[in-house]
Amino acid sequence: MNQSSHASRNLIPRMLCALLMFAGFAATVCATAGPSVELPALTQPASGEHHVGKVVWADLTTPDIDGAKRFYGALFGWKFRDVPGGTNYSLALQDGQPVAGLFQKALTAGQSQQSAWLTFLAVRDVDAAQEAATRLGGSVLIKPHDYPQRGRQAILADPDGAVFAVLAAQGGDPLDDLAQPGQWIWSALLVKDPKGETAFYKTLFGYEVYDLASEGETDPQHYILSSDDYARAGINALPVDSKRRHPHWLNFVRVNDAADAATKAVGLGGRVLVEPRIDRHGGRLAVLADPSGAPFGVMEWSDTDSKQEPQ
Repeated sequence: MNQSSHASRNLIPRMLCALLMFAGFAATVCATAGPSVELPALTQPASGEHHVGKVVWADLTTPDIDGAKRFYGALFGWKFRDVPGGTNYSLALQDGQPVAGLFQKALTAGQSQQSAWLTFLAVRDVDAAQEAATRLGGSVLIKPHDYPQRGRQAILADPDGAVFAVLAAQGGDPLDDLAQPGQWIWSALLVKDPKGETAFYKTLFGYEVYDLASEGETDPQHYILSSDDYARAGINALPVDSKRRHPHWLNFVRVNDAADAATKAVGLGGRVLVEPRIDRHGGRLAVLADPSGAPFGVMEWSDTDSKQEPQ
C-alpha cells in the first residue's frame, strides 16, 4: 500500500462520522487465512525498508468473492489471482502488483453481518506489538501466524474495539511513494475516544500526533498520526449518537474523479454512504459500500502534493 500524506491535512471531514454505519468486524476477524496459504511478499523484489505504523495491506472478507471481483475489477481495474491453499482467498492486482486480498466466508443461517475490510499496519516485531497492545488496553483476536513469503501477522483490537492487523513483512514494507489511481492512499480511524486512542497508537507504533483542532475547539476530535516524516492515518470521533456505529478503520483508494467513481459504484450495485465532497485541502472524497456492504473510501489527490511533512 503506497500511503503517504501531508500531516497538516485533515482528510476526513466530520460528515464521515455522522453518516457511517458499520456492522462490526467479526466476519473480518475470521478472514485470516491458514498458515498453509501461499501469500506473496508485499514487495517484489524485497525493499528492505521498514516503516512502523504504515498501512501496508488490506483484506476483504465477503460472502460473495466472485461478486467482489466483478465490482472492484470494474471500479478500479483490479485483476485477480486465486491463491493456492483451498481457503477461498484471492489476490487483487493493480498493474501486476498485489494491492489487497479477498477472502470468501459464507454467512451462517440468520447472520446479518456485512462484509468488511481489515487494515494491516507495519511493525518490526508482531509478538512485541501483541504484548504492548494488551498492556495498553487492547486485545488479541487472532494470535501471530507465520507465512513463508509474507511474514508474521496477528489481528488485534484497540481499547475502543476497532479491529486491525499488524504485519512484520518478510522482505520489508512498500516504499513511501505516492499511490497511483487504483491503489490505497489514505486510512482513517473512527472511534468514540479520539484522544485516548491517540495515546494507544502513539505508544504502540511510535507515531507523532498532530492535533487538528478547529479554532475555538477545546476538545480536539481530529488527529493525524505520522511516522518517518509522513502522515500515516487520521483519527476522528464517531458522533455522539453512535450507539449502533462501531469504531473501525476506513481505507481510501486514489481515483481521478471521486464523483465519477461514486456514480460508477452505484451502477455496479454498490452504495454511496457519504456523497462526494470537497475536503478542506481542496480535493474531493466519497465513502462507498460494495454490494455486500463493505465500506471503503475514494479520494482524489494532486500529483503536486509531496505528501511529506514540512521540514
